[in-house]
Amino acid sequence: MDGLIKLRGFIPFILIIFLNAFVDLGYKILIQNTIFKVYDGQTQIILSAVVNALILLPFVLLFSPSGFLADRFRKPRVMQASAAVAVALTLLITLSYYLGWFRVSFMLTFLLAVQSTFYSPAKYGYIKELVGKTRLTEANAAVQAVTIVAILSGIFVFSVLFEHRLEGQDYRTEADILHLIAPIGWILVICSILEYFSTLKLKAVEAEAPQKKFHLHQYVRGQYLKQNVGKLYSNRNIWLSIIGLSVFWGISQVVLAAFPAFAKEYLGETSTVVIQGLMACSGIGIILGSVIAGRASRQGIETGLIPLGALGIVLALFFTPQLESTGLLVVDFLALGVAGGLFIVPLNALIQFHAKDRELGTILAGNNWIQNLVMLAFLGITVVFATSGITSVSSAS
Repeated sequence: MDGLIKLRGFIPFILIIFLNAFVDLGYKILIQNTIFKVYDGQTQIILSAVVNALILLPFVLLFSPSGFLADRFRKPRVMQASAAVAVALTLLITLSYYLGWFRVSFMLTFLLAVQSTFYSPAKYGYIKELVGKTRLTEANAAVQAVTIVAILSGIFVFSVLFEHRLEGQDYRTEADILHLIAPIGWILVICSILEYFSTLKLKAVEAEAPQKKFHLHQYVRGQYLKQNVGKLYSNRNIWLSIIGLSVFWGISQVVLAAFPAFAKEYLGETSTVVIQGLMACSGIGIILGSVIAGRASRQGIETGLIPLGALGIVLALFFTPQLESTGLLVVDFLALGVAGGLFIVPLNALIQFHAKDRELGTILAGNNWIQNLVMLAFLGITVVFATSGITSVSSAS
């Protein structure tokens, strides 16, 4: 890690990773906590699933253009433009809070996700250009750890502020809650501004495929989709890594949608701080797992960690619906995170290692596309189960 810090542009890049995840998670926490306070049971599960689906949908619809931009233009430039859009969107989000426009705030989830769709392949493709192939696993472990620290910080900060703003106040509708939490929106705005200025300090790199062209009619007809998926499938290492990551994040979406309702209905827990804190333990575990994976892979990509992590994930998920003690759930979510870190870090490194430089943006966008398609499918199943009368404890099982 010390060697990475000395690399020019690495510190601003890590700061961008932190702020980007912090803002995205913060907004998601505020909207989900609002749903949690107003709705119960199946309605709560469905609306939580819809929020997550709105976040995932742009990654599916905009796979080809996002990968094209990351390959065609300099990745730092793409990141700068995306960060600037995030500033505008967080201002709109904050305005919707003050006006009590829940539906507008709800739909802004989709636009923020569109911004992330174009941001993501440039951001993760830049890792390889910044550190080279030999330090990919170490850099991915650092990025994964910082991302999770940002997520944990976002969960803690925004949940505590959310509860503080509502403490002792009378609220019945979504609009009432948005009026109360509106000042928190300025944190999103300030962090987005800091993120934008950090992108201006990135080391300049040349575009990988500056002559590449995008034809709208090929995109509309699905020709780009067919070609790009073919690139993913043509390399077995890349394809299997993407499948593994997709299943892991798909399962995570079900847990995120179902566990709050499970905790409220069966554990009697009504504090968003406690519920988000329990799920945040998996984030702490991912940090630990990522650090372990990074240290085990100093001389290369340690693929033996992948089956070990998969086994740990299965065991942790098996015990989740069986536990009623908060303390045991902390241990369970922590174990789930450690196993997840061991599983996803080497898989991400394998994708970046085997991808050709001029196709890296497209490969990473394709990785996002497959992952989000699978996550949408898992969320769809969750909604079907909820509307069919299956309870959250059944979903957790």
